[in-house]
Amino acid sequence: MPSDTADSRLAAIHDQIVRAAAQAQRDPADVQLIAVSKTRDADAIRPLIEAGQRVFGENRVQEAAAKWPALRETTGGIELHLVGQLQSNKAEEAVALFDAIHSLDRPSLISALAKAMDKVGKRPACFIQVNIGDEPQKGGCAVASLPGMLAEARSADLPVAGLMAVPPLNLESAPYFALLAKLARDCGLSGLSMGMSDDFETAVTLGATHVRIGTALFGARA
Repeated sequence: MPSDTADSRLAAIHDQIVRAAAQAQRDPADVQLIAVSKTRDADAIRPLIEAGQRVFGENRVQEAAAKWPALRETTGGIELHLVGQLQSNKAEEAVALFDAIHSLDRPSLISALAKAMDKVGKRPACFIQVNIGDEPQKGGCAVASLPGMLAEARSADLPVAGLMAVPPLNLESAPYFALLAKLARDCGLSGLSMGMSDDFETAVTLGATHVRIGTALFGARA
């Protein structure tokens, strides 16, 4: 097999997940690999589908709506996760298109999603995004606001699966992953969406259940 194919990249990531899980005495089957296909066209995505990948992540509702319906027509079992920020006015479209939403970060979005789920008759899993590094330029609720957000989401009957975070760039990510894992435990949540191409092995050792990998699977963006 050539050294750099969709098959070989996917196999390498799975091997790394297995090793990291073993280090933490975890079952690697408890870690879901989300292939982040934002900005990638259908021709770039198809080889990964052919290699067996079925779970994909997108940043924007419009971009996902433009390419995934056709891809889903030719392949069964595709699961789509929204991993980017979601505007409240796109809630209904997002609920119809995605199987999970990783960026629940404010009360107005809770009410928009609750209404959309009732209308569409579909309930995608939701992850509350936490601004784990308290960075003003990033989405996510403040750590101090998390208990209130969670209570509000639960009272609106949203299916909250866990927490999501993106640690600050250029800092060691392990302390932030450990903090997110502690927050999830304190909230009685099992899902942890954390870890990307550069740090997913660390995330797996600290309890990640969903890792969001783009560059390591697709190569650097043009």
